[in-house]
Amino acid sequence: MNLQLIERIKSLPCWSGDIQPEPVAGGITNYNFLVEDTGSRYFVRTGVDIPVHGILRFNELAAAKAAEIVGLSPSIVYSEQGLMVCHFIEGHTYTEEDVRLPANLPRILDLVKRCHREMPRRFRGPALIFWVFHVIRNYISELEEHRGTYLELLPELARKAEMLENVAGPCRIVFGHNDLLAANFIDDGVRLWLIDWDYAGYNNPLFDLANLASNNGLSPEQEDWLLESYFETPLTAQLSISFKAMKSASLLRETLWSMVSEIHSTLDFDYARYTADNMARFNAAFDNDEENFTTYA
Repeated sequence: MNLQLIERIKSLPCWSGDIQPEPVAGGITNYNFLVEDTGSRYFVRTGVDIPVHGILRFNELAAAKAAEIVGLSPSIVYSEQGLMVCHFIEGHTYTEEDVRLPANLPRILDLVKRCHREMPRRFRGPALIFWVFHVIRNYISELEEHRGTYLELLPELARKAEMLENVAGPCRIVFGHNDLLAANFIDDGVRLWLIDWDYAGYNNPLFDLANLASNNGLSPEQEDWLLESYFETPLTAQLSISFKAMKSASLLRETLWSMVSEIHSTLDFDYARYTADNMARFNAAFDNDEENFTTYA
């Protein structure tokens, strides 16, 4: 337990009484705490910039403020460098199984659409872009410099990434969340919330859709529904193959993210297992569509 961090949280000027921060498990880029103060509960996110992952806290805070205004995320009651205090959401944190439930997918898609269309109107200050293929290239360069466990895999992963970028094709730009893991959706019994804006930035809308699908094991039928509902048009062969390329790219990015985290992260998390799981998912997705990727590339 980081006692210095706990003392920092206890000294924040936003509290009305004496508080005792309780660590919250589950964060893989942050240290998180639950605080109860005069009958109300708050969630405290702490974390420094992580340039190797493209995480800059000024951007996370700006996105969280925009998400609050839009009504996607809980209200922020205090912030300072590397620390943000929000109202705690009493609710059910989604699992992958929850995301796949037919009753939940339309609610999730509504949040994604609102993120893409409304967030740009409310975001203030300098903004980042999250282009998955740049992220992949950057991770591969980092791993090459480190010359670690995965060095022999990198040339082939770079080749596949270049193919996927060619297949993905041109795009329009929206404001993306870019990290649609199940645990970033919370149902309070009345409405659904979208949280954690570490990787927020302008992006191709297909990335969020593909990221949602790849992170949560959507079926082919659910993926088709997602695309047709989002774009409000019948699915075309070009849209389908671009989506599949983004889906593979999302899985590759998650795999490389974990490889790099094995080197740099100090959090108590089994990154090696996470790498293996995501590598298996990437290989399965890419191998399934490689023939089509080759045709469209």
